[in-house]
Amino acid sequence: MKRDLDNQTLLKPRNFAHFVLRTTDLKASIAFYEKLLGMHVVHQAPFIAFMTYDDEHHRIALVATPVNDPAPPGAAGLDHVAYTFSSLEALLGSYLRLKDAGILPVWSINHGPTTSLYYADPDGNRIELQIDNFDSDKQAQEFMDSDLFAQNPIGVEFDPDKLAERFLAGDPIEELKQQGATDG
Repeated sequence: MKRDLDNQTLLKPRNFAHFVLRTTDLKASIAFYEKLLGMHVVHQAPFIAFMTYDDEHHRIALVATPVNDPAPPGAAGLDHVAYTFSSLEALLGSYLRLKDAGILPVWSINHGPTTSLYYADPDGNRIELQIDNFDSDKQAQEFMDSDLFAQNPIGVEFDPDKLAERFLAGDPIEELKQQGATDG
């Protein structure tokens, strides 16, 4: 039986599968992703490790490379990879767990649509841990269409310790997800 392929229609992927990072210290990178995301190694060879945190065969591969000169700041390339948590409680719980392990965010910012904590792995690759600040895609899009977002599409930095303190004190979640929540 002859088959046809539709090469005119944009077909979107079903889901995001994995990414691959080169690392100068495979052992340190494995330990970092185990702590950061609860990943575990599903296969390792001397020069590569495959890791996952769910039922996918791997979500990240780490490839050992010789030490080389790092790219200059601001050079073209991957800026970060982001993971979304289900709640502010989960994000802040993760923050406190990582802080206790000596892993601190390199940047804490409320982008408007998300509240985000950025971490750097041993090679300086940034990983964003975030929550969605709006209950629906429509609400997030409305915010992104607003003058407020047009004036500041990056967001407002915040102190994660103050945010955790306010969360633990019982302040309303919706208030805590607003930009500038820890300013006062």
